Amino acid sequence: MRPAGKIARPVNDPHHLPPLGAHVSVAGGIANAVPRGEELGCTAIQVFVKNANRWQAKPIAPQDAEGFRRAREASAIGPAVAHASYLINLAATDETVRGRSLAALADELARCAQTGLDALVLHPGAHLGAGEEAGVERVAAALDEVLAATAGDGVTVLLENTAGQGTCLGWRLEHLAAIRDRLAAPGRVGVCIDTCHAFAAGYPVHEPAGYEEFVAELDAVVGLDVLGCVHLNDSLRPLGSRRDRHAHVGEGEIGTGCFARLLHDERLRRVPMVLETEPGPDREGHRRDLAVLRSL
Repeated sequence: MRPAGKIARPVNDPHHLPPLGAHVSVAGGIANAVPRGEELGCTAIQVFVKNANRWQAKPIAPQDAEGFRRAREASAIGPAVAHASYLINLAATDETVRGRSLAALADELARCAQTGLDALVLHPGAHLGAGEEAGVERVAAALDEVLAATAGDGVTVLLENTAGQGTCLGWRLEHLAAIRDRLAAPGRVGVCIDTCHAFAAGYPVHEPAGYEEFVAELDAVVGLDVLGCVHLNDSLRPLGSRRDRHAHVGEGEIGTGCFARLLHDERLRRVPMVLETEPGPDREGHRRDLAVLRSL
């Protein structure tokens, strides 16, 4: 079993950067994600393993899964993660939604195992008025149930911090730590940090001192050893807005300083970092953002 946070493969990066890339499309089959990532010069990628806004999806064809594995192995792409469906809510109090969420998570973990993806990034969920403590308990119980049922898959789940919109859990690092602390098998669960979400939640990562304080808190509260991915997104909304609105790198409220510090932070040297900004026509948005990041 791969320990949480330890998903990077050795990558020869001429820019001496951490594994760097973007969320790429799987249109036409997941095997197509690799050449799309290569065309952008990615050394890490993120994908969806099914439609993120639907509960059901047709299975991944065995030949497509094998095609993805072969293409990735032959490419310069090292770490490859998936992002889970936005419909999944492990904190749901409605039993129908909870049942669908558990089934969907188990299905996505199986798809990750089938294609050889390293990890699945997951939003913790929203407590919908039940309260944060009750929500944390429900998320941990749900994860225990799914992880036990998928023990043979060995795919790492990465709990992502959130901006804190509505009743979403995960906008404080303590939420992520509390969920992991309650798990029977915490070794299969790491974390993913989104820069836009952290900033919107009130962490001043745009300031040098604020960045250092955030990384120090992340290490003390959760542990840098379980950090499995970073999402590089600027923020359209101001500090502490609790709104999740991504902006292109350097064009939002965070600015380029935070991203430069991330890319040069030796503590994060092997952590894959991927864009989730708007790709734009012919992926020009991603080309531009990656060029900015490499220039830093």
